[in-house]
Amino acid sequence: MVTSRASTAIVGVGATEQGEIPGESPEQIAVRAVVLALGDAGLDASAIDGLITCKAPLTSHGTDESMGPLLGINPAYSTTLDYGMGAFSLHLATMAIQSKLATTVLLTYGTNSRSAKISFSRPIGGSNYWSTLAGFIHVAGPAAMAARRHMHLYGTTEEQLGWVSVAQREWAQMNPLAVFKEPMSIDQYLAMPYVVAPLRRPDLTVISDGGTAIIVTSAERAKSGASTPVYLLAMAQQSAIRNEQNEDKLMRPWLGDIASRLYAAANMAPKDVDIAYIQDGTSVWVLQMLEWYGFCGLGEAGPFLAEGHTRPGGFLPVNTHGGQLSESYTHNWMHLYEAVRQLRGACGERQVPDAQVALLAQTHDFWKGAASILSTRDSL
Repeated sequence: MVTSRASTAIVGVGATEQGEIPGESPEQIAVRAVVLALGDAGLDASAIDGLITCKAPLTSHGTDESMGPLLGINPAYSTTLDYGMGAFSLHLATMAIQSKLATTVLLTYGTNSRSAKISFSRPIGGSNYWSTLAGFIHVAGPAAMAARRHMHLYGTTEEQLGWVSVAQREWAQMNPLAVFKEPMSIDQYLAMPYVVAPLRRPDLTVISDGGTAIIVTSAERAKSGASTPVYLLAMAQQSAIRNEQNEDKLMRPWLGDIASRLYAAANMAPKDVDIAYIQDGTSVWVLQMLEWYGFCGLGEAGPFLAEGHTRPGGFLPVNTHGGQLSESYTHNWMHLYEAVRQLRGACGERQVPDAQVALLAQTHDFWKGAASILSTRDSL
């Protein structure tokens, strides 16, 4: 699914504190984020005629259409997505607006997974029985295998992989919302014990509480809004639901299909991207997607990272909020929130100068992916 130019725009964003929010349900946390997004957009809840909520995969955890009575709205269109995190919900909102099912769509997600001690130990990527027998009861297992595969094929080193986590920790130190802000050098990273070799603790996401809300409307309506609109210039998705039947499953080559369609739809190339937001449930996903989205050649992400290109001051800032590895784990929601704020120039100390085009790239592990091109310009 692709679109060639801006038909929709983000006009409101809101996020709660991240980390631990004891005593609040996911819905209560989400409502607080919605209030902030409505204020940002200069809208009353009565303006919302579309609602998209989402659940974490394979659980009942997250938010659903019970948000309606909490917000006091009766939207014309509403739905709850299984893993609608960030990009997938944004795409569905655009399709709802394009098809005239709604004009102004609220996307929201809340979680208290840290305070409620929600377990994330479950087989990842399908084939549950075989995965369990192999001990793959957490994303760390298959991600470690993917890292080993990259190292075998291209000579990537543990130090090179470590620069994903170190760079994102540097960004997180400038983010008041970040959970992990302690300085971490590459030597400190390498001195840490393995969780699943070659992955160390900083290579894996932190579990946290938090809420995010995004308001999307038509590009035309956005022009007269209270906030600076951020336009969705292009979007693309790809599933990989054949799972074990996919060739070289661990390397996720189907990500390249998303990238090629996305750039074609936007009539642009990787060199046109100023900032990138890459979902980083593990550091390995960043390593892979730098290559599949064309920021370096296949097998070249290790040296690319070690050269400092994704760090503060680098020519491709990646996950400027610290990402899931250092800021918080609300799947891809905070990546979208940060992308909008960076494009608006609202990120203070960590603001990337003259950032006008952002890539938002998300994956549901080995299952599917979604990507978007965002800009404060309505066309390129």
